[in-house]
Amino acid sequence: MIDWKKWRHVTKLDPDKPITPKDVAAIVDSGTDAIMVSGTQNITKENVAHLVDMLKDYSIPKVLEPAGAPGMREDLDFIFVPSVFNTKNSKWLVGMQKDFVRDTNFNCWDKVIPEAYIILNRFSAVAIVTRADCGIGPKDAAAYAELADRFFKFPVVYIEYSGTYGNPELVRAVREKLHNSQLFYGGGIDSREKAETMAKYAHTIVVGNAVYRKGGVEKLKETIVR
Repeated sequence: MIDWKKWRHVTKLDPDKPITPKDVAAIVDSGTDAIMVSGTQNITKENVAHLVDMLKDYSIPKVLEPAGAPGMREDLDFIFVPSVFNTKNSKWLVGMQKDFVRDTNFNCWDKVIPEAYIILNRFSAVAIVTRADCGIGPKDAAAYAELADRFFKFPVVYIEYSGTYGNPELVRAVREKLHNSQLFYGGGIDSREKAETMAKYAHTIVVGNAVYRKGGVEKLKETIVR
């Protein structure tokens, strides 16, 4: 049984970005706890399948974080399904999830981990697509997190800065309001210092863009902290 609550470091790979089998092998061996297949733009059945096929021979835990029905599949260890709490469009809170159930013959509820997303980089693709209200401060972010934890019983609260390094004080404020939910943080982690700072507050840090920038896998290895 895979205990995802013990993960400290997750590497997020985007089906829309090129990566070589050699780099995938190096990522698997880097010490990261799991691989998350996730992206916002140009996510298709084909490019998700291509990335999943590159991972299939490795025993590392694998997570699908679907952006829409075209990328949905049931052959990974977990399906982390996001609901955006600070959106102005209810489609991203519950409508997209309803479409999964309606359109994909969804039948693997034992693999589903719901995520309460709080998106905070207004310039990111995910913020633009979901119409997220990114102007909120620590008090509002913490209130969303407490609502997700205590009222809606989401197992994961995910603070998403998507490519930009976030505000550690906001992440700390969110963590202080959580009683049961696991706190995931993603955004701009490309050094050990940044990883260690966010890992003080988040149960799990998620690193993605560093893989595709200068330094690649070696840069990723710097971010693996325990």
